[in-house]
Amino acid sequence: MTHILHRQIHATLPVASGGKGIELFDADGRAYIDASGGAAVSCLGHGHPDVLAAMHRQADTLAYAHTSFFTSEAAEALADRLVADAPAGISHAYFVSGGSEAVEAALKMARQYFVELGKPQRRNIIARRQSYHGNTLGALATGGNEWRRAQFRPLLIDTHHIDPCFAYRYQQAGETDEDYARRAAQALEDKILELGPETVMAFVAETVVGATAGAVPPVADYLRRVREICDRHGVLLLLDEVMCGMGRTGTLHACEQDGVAPDLMTIAKGLGGGYQPIGAVLLSRKIFDAFASGSGLFQHGHTYICHPMACAAALAVQEVIARDTLLDNVKAMGAHLARRLGERFDNHANVGDIRGRGLFMAVELVEDRSTRLPFDPKRKLHARVKKEAMVRGLLVYPMGGTIDGIKGDHVLLAPPFICDVPAIDAIVERLGDAIDAALRTASN
Repeated sequence: MTHILHRQIHATLPVASGGKGIELFDADGRAYIDASGGAAVSCLGHGHPDVLAAMHRQADTLAYAHTSFFTSEAAEALADRLVADAPAGISHAYFVSGGSEAVEAALKMARQYFVELGKPQRRNIIARRQSYHGNTLGALATGGNEWRRAQFRPLLIDTHHIDPCFAYRYQQAGETDEDYARRAAQALEDKILELGPETVMAFVAETVVGATAGAVPPVADYLRRVREICDRHGVLLLLDEVMCGMGRTGTLHACEQDGVAPDLMTIAKGLGGGYQPIGAVLLSRKIFDAFASGSGLFQHGHTYICHPMACAAALAVQEVIARDTLLDNVKAMGAHLARRLGERFDNHANVGDIRGRGLFMAVELVEDRSTRLPFDPKRKLHARVKKEAMVRGLLVYPMGGTIDGIKGDHVLLAPPFICDVPAIDAIVERLGDAIDAALRTASN
């Protein structure tokens, strides 16, 4: 009997006993290809010797020091590295213990920024439906996944949501990508004008939508239009790259591919590769300057911010990615993954869409490909796929409620950056078998 409150109380989980490269091992000796990196976390795979060595060195030197008394060499070096590689205008980093904490901190930064400027009326947050920004109350309120929000709604602050830029579900027949991008972005301006521009503090969006919709990239110039709308109305652009960032899509930051620089950016997951819990907010110079010339502080903090062990691990992860030119491998293996998924599923009766960027891909499962009708949620097809994949030694990240938090199923893939052609081929072959097996059991 376990004394852990697990996510699924009645589930019986295997015990993870080790990992090496792209594989995890359980206590019974079974090996699993980690084709989702956990939840798009393990970008370097498991047991990387250089990261482990860096963690040992840091543990031998300093494990912890509270930030009200000290900074640390590890935290300073990581901040220098991240700012040097950041989008234009980013000048500082704020380190926390994960993605939800990063989003929570970024929302507070956005609010304090306008308070420092003498504009306390700017309080409204706009985000997108079927988004996910974390599970702390502020982040949950900002996210647009209704299934996650429902029972906690009385505890959530009021936020506002528009339709996502989700071509498979929202682009109209005959509508060009450019026309759809214009229409999707216009929804943001319409909402800003409805609320009153002087009341809106931030628009929050995942550059490539992660788990709740399944690797949904922006279409055409959507993000550039969003950036222009935010600038026109004095609204901060907060890009959430907790899942899609830090190299996952083939560039260090996913927004590089869209030619957009945010005012605030949240990162985590691939930042530390799972070797230590860490997340960060990257903030622009104008936000830092407002704090520095105003109150002189950021009114926020946690016990473990700038944790030396976490920062040392994250720095080592980023150094390995740069030294071994792994972003080139993400691009190459991402292209191979997209090609192999197309070969396996393009004519599959129950795969409606294959989408994503780099090593961040998803397949959406539908009951009727021609009408894009989702499966009945009661079938829990995504859970069946996960189970069948594990039987075949494959770890994937399936999700239900792709469309509205209730309907729709997809399977997300986010394999480690170190994967090669045979690994990608094995992932696609096992995934295909798992989906077919899950569909057979779902029809019984």
